[in-house]
Amino acid sequence: MGEIGDRAWQRMLSGRRLDILNPSPLDIEIEDIALGLSRLARWNGQTHGEHGYSVAQHSILVTELVATNSPDMPVQCLLAGLLHDGPEFVTSDLVTPFKRAVGKGYMELEARMAEAIHTAFGLPAVLPEQWRAAVDSADRLAAFLEAVHLAGFSELEARRLFGWKKSMPAIEIDPWSSAIAREKFLAVFLDLKSGGHHCRKRWESPRRSASGR
Repeated sequence: MGEIGDRAWQRMLSGRRLDILNPSPLDIEIEDIALGLSRLARWNGQTHGEHGYSVAQHSILVTELVATNSPDMPVQCLLAGLLHDGPEFVTSDLVTPFKRAVGKGYMELEARMAEAIHTAFGLPAVLPEQWRAAVDSADRLAAFLEAVHLAGFSELEARRLFGWKKSMPAIEIDPWSSAIAREKFLAVFLDLKSGGHHCRKRWESPRRSASGR
């Protein structure tokens, strides 16, 4: 077959040619990730609001929850939270039941892409267990909140599905346009890369909404 038939790479708008099966950290650009995640809908687009709820906005919510619920975590853990769904700018956001059905091959590709993204932005390729636990807990809480506020689940049903037993934080979620989600994702990334002082100060204030006011 010719190059198109054998192709395992994607051309990004940055100009990078990213090998999807064996990604190189040198071909990872944060602008490509921000663009892709800002246009990728969580919950297969089945959410309330004028705009789809993007993976970029979800990623900011997870980062905020890591900062507020695990305040002793280093800024690198917050960056890991922001990038926890980074591979989805290439692999897309499969809802959990479908992801499990697709199986091991998808998980391996996702893990490979995650390692390349971590390396590209100065994180350990494989995150420390304590960081991973903090991000996973925040991700589960974010999913619970999104399910109740956006995706039509009752609180009881969401608690059962996501295993959340604590009180429900007083948070509102208002989906952003893709342009705003991209802009805010990049702003949080740049702040975290420079020490995270602005984000930490803002997230320590009384919370008015779930992801970035």
